[in-house]
Amino acid sequence: QVQLAESGGGSIQTGGSMRLSCVASGFQYSTHCMAWFRQAPGKGREGVAAISPGHSITYYTDSVKGRFTISRDNVRNTLYLQMDSLNPEDTATYYCAPGRGVPRKFCGETLSETWGQGTLVTVFS
Repeated sequence: QVQLAESGGGSIQTGGSMRLSCVASGFQYSTHCMAWFRQAPGKGREGVAAISPGHSITYYTDSVKGRFTISRDNVRNTLYLQMDSLNPEDTATYYCAPGRGVPRKFCGETLSETWGQGTLVTVFS
């Protein structure tokens, strides 16, 4: 079954940078769209960034454009999210997920109803 292990979160001051990783298994990673989502305390889950199977297409929600960069390693089955110029509004638990759709839809329907444990990012001022 689909297994996702996010890591790299922590506490950081406003303006700092952080790199998240997601190791995936249980499906054919290299042929699926991959996306990052986040859920802030008391809010719903939102799409942050997504990338096509062949790296060529990326998509970002407006609030992170120019600050976050999504990338993937199809040999190591690993997804990354480089986050720069972090601010308190970025505080959330971050999750990755594979989907059957396209990046501009944050990969559409996810392959699994089960999510990973996520990684918590806390940005303090």
